Amino acid sequence: MGFQETYAQWISDHLGRRQGERERRLREGHGYAEKAFVEKVWWPAFGHFRQLHPEYEVTDFKDGYRYLDFAYLRSGIKLAIEIDGYGPHLRGISRDRFSDQCRRQNDLILDGWKVLRFTYDDVSENPRYCQQTLQQFMGRWLGEADNLRQINYQERELLRQFLRAGRPLTPADICQTMGVENKTARKWLRQLLEKRWIQPASGSVRIRSYRLSLDAERLLL
Repeated sequence: MGFQETYAQWISDHLGRRQGERERRLREGHGYAEKAFVEKVWWPAFGHFRQLHPEYEVTDFKDGYRYLDFAYLRSGIKLAIEIDGYGPHLRGISRDRFSDQCRRQNDLILDGWKVLRFTYDDVSENPRYCQQTLQQFMGRWLGEADNLRQINYQERELLRQFLRAGRPLTPADICQTMGVENKTARKWLRQLLEKRWIQPASGSVRIRSYRLSLDAERLLL
């Protein structure tokens, strides 16, 4: 199906699963700017709407309810997508309203969400930039999350040892903390090195110690 048919079915499916305020919000809150985003940005970039939820309800730290323009939920990744217009209502925004918007985004981040914001001007006039930003996000975060899930129990425990130590570790350190022989410790370290979760800290021909890679630190901390 083309965009119009797929879009209509997507909205219909979500309406069919909602009641009350959640249904009303989708009917009234999903407007011109949001449809422009899915038509000019999301659909050309991905060609489907799987895992994309319009007007997605979340709770804030005051036990209230807020709605995201879009939520993309997959592989342990929670991505909030917001489309920001620029008009008289925004230029004249009150200090309290501005603070509330900032707190809203902070609440999302504290709750484990990633947040991407696009202006309506970019959606309508520079959609390729928006497409590339989303594609780069998917390639970076989802690829790393999929790779992390492929790590087995021993490898996860090794990564924890690096985090606890806060310094480079040697095979001898692994032997002591994990209670294994040197041969096994070196095998496990090679596996993590191949997956790029650790990198050499000293030694060139023969690696003497290892440290966490920057990608591993960012995902594990």
